[in-house]
Amino acid sequence: MRYFFELSYNGKAYHGWQYQPNAISVQEVLEQALSTILKTNISIVGAGRTDAGVHASQMFAHFEFDGKFVAKDLVYKLNSFLPKDIAVKEIFEVKPEAHARFDAKSRTYHYKVSASKNVFDYDFAYQTQLPLDIEAMNEACKILFEYRDFQCFSKSKTDVKTYNCDIKEAYWIKEGEQLTFIITADRFLRNMVRAIVGTMVNIGLGKLEGKDLHTIIKSKNRGEAGFSVPAHGLYLVNIVYPEDIRLN
Repeated sequence: MRYFFELSYNGKAYHGWQYQPNAISVQEVLEQALSTILKTNISIVGAGRTDAGVHASQMFAHFEFDGKFVAKDLVYKLNSFLPKDIAVKEIFEVKPEAHARFDAKSRTYHYKVSASKNVFDYDFAYQTQLPLDIEAMNEACKILFEYRDFQCFSKSKTDVKTYNCDIKEAYWIKEGEQLTFIITADRFLRNMVRAIVGTMVNIGLGKLEGKDLHTIIKSKNRGEAGFSVPAHGLYLVNIVYPEDIRLN
């Protein structure tokens, strides 16, 4: 039987989601916990591969297990076993062919920027004390909807078949001294959100004009886009699946 589970994690201590031979990952910690509790080797597949230091307030993964367990009890046992920076919210049975990564219809990321020095969120937001023009940044966001090929924002030497992404929403909001970039797409390239945010910050600082985004995207050259903002300000916050993926 195949099961999905929903979780969240603080990525500060981890070298990303995916298993790494010489560094600790979220996937490795979860597999060890599940294997110990269920007393068999469990492999899990995540909905995405967040980079080192990136957080997730909502992440999904799937695993297969032919034995029996009470979902609520397994959630309790996992949360008792797991470290304080990983939490499992729910476990539910899905169709045998359901896939946490390939069946996701969309993913939403938030990137947090603190517009002043804040001693409480320096681990969880990119801090800049320079004023950012949020109106210019939001005007530039509209340009993203005119394109599908975002190779210019992809990490180089990435093994993908296509650089096409369908961006469904992209905008900035400001709450007090904190700015949040919100972006939803069917898929994302490696480093894509952090590269977009870095480019937007340059626009907000007046180092680039919004219209420059056309030239950057058309170049398909990572060197033409802005810097990559630090990973610790990035959060995976929502993943959408077909409604009929659950069995109960």
